[in-house]
Amino acid sequence: MKNTVLTFAKAKQEGTKISMLTAYDYSTAKLMDEAGINSILVGDSVGNVMLGYEDTTPVTMDEMIHHVKAVSRGAKNALVIGDMPFMSYHTSIADAVANAGRFIKEGRANAVKLEGGASVCPQIRAIVDAGIPVCAHIGLTPQSINAFGGHRVQGKTEEAAKKIIEDALAVQEAGAFAVVMEAIPEKLATLITQKLDIVTIGIGAGNGCDGQVLVYQDMLGMFSDFTPKFVKRYANIGEIMTEAFKQYDAEVKDTSFPAKEHTYKIDDEVIEKLY
Repeated sequence: MKNTVLTFAKAKQEGTKISMLTAYDYSTAKLMDEAGINSILVGDSVGNVMLGYEDTTPVTMDEMIHHVKAVSRGAKNALVIGDMPFMSYHTSIADAVANAGRFIKEGRANAVKLEGGASVCPQIRAIVDAGIPVCAHIGLTPQSINAFGGHRVQGKTEEAAKKIIEDALAVQEAGAFAVVMEAIPEKLATLITQKLDIVTIGIGAGNGCDGQVLVYQDMLGMFSDFTPKFVKRYANIGEIMTEAFKQYDAEVKDTSFPAKEHTYKIDDEVIEKLY
């Protein structure tokens, strides 16, 4: 059954947890869809894990649309969320609505995500008014990495925790259907989840959230430049890939690949006539 903003709301009401992973291509999205993952976030984390940027800030709208298109073709049941990149919604409300519209119209996404709390509520409200579902993102917001001075846990002091609660309530009031909460203490995330009527998705926010999201390269051991504390490694696919690449390299060089079973035949008579 197709996951929608309505099935998300129903899951919240019934206490059913929601699974979300990032993906950036057709093949991976199709596998996740077949596995029953509820939502696929085409994150601007593509900048780190696919494009080799040091952080997410260089990612462009065109790069995001390219990857959202691919994922949307592979995901038939998962709710596909396109991540609005840095400066695609900050400059004006009009820009925010226009760029969100590109995710839906060109990328065929089902919703968009943007970072920030009360400060981006005018954009959230305008995008929702245009008929586009919005997932908010509070706590550690990677696009603000320069302002934060690195990947740091947010909301540990009373003042900071109150600010995150205020942001959560603000994005709900603005019309967001869900909110990602990143790198905040578990008890704070649980409290916010209890206060909100909308879905909370945690990443480094503990088990009290309505759902969880991880970057799939992190949970499969395919990206080692930086591994946050909150990542659980479900498989070491990176090691398996490396060993396979090494074996292929060796077999190409010792001519054991391709073997007879990997080649096509032609009658010797035909070959003789070619000399």
